[in-house]
Amino acid sequence: MEDYQKNEGREMNNDREEVYSKAVKAGKRTYFMDVKATRNNDYYLTITESKKKFDNDGNSSFEKHKIFLYKEDFEKFTEGLEEALAVVKSALEGKLPSE
Repeated sequence: MEDYQKNEGREMNNDREEVYSKAVKAGKRTYFMDVKATRNNDYYLTITESKKKFDNDGNSSFEKHKIFLYKEDFEKFTEGLEEALAVVKSALEGKLPSE
């Protein structure tokens, strides 16, 4: 098990301090965006997708996928995400991107 401590109202997990957490419910999925800090006050973001699954017996479990986004990649990630979202919006308006 992981060793948790409290630090000024924030949860500590070994060398990672949770600074901010936001849960976004979207249909059958929940997305968690967590900003964390290392001991050296280096910040990074984890994005977790959680989806409830059921087996054949009706027992539930959660399938989770997580990505780690480091500060040196924030700008390029944001640019790529904004570009991809613009393509989706255009496609929904019937304007497919030309290759």
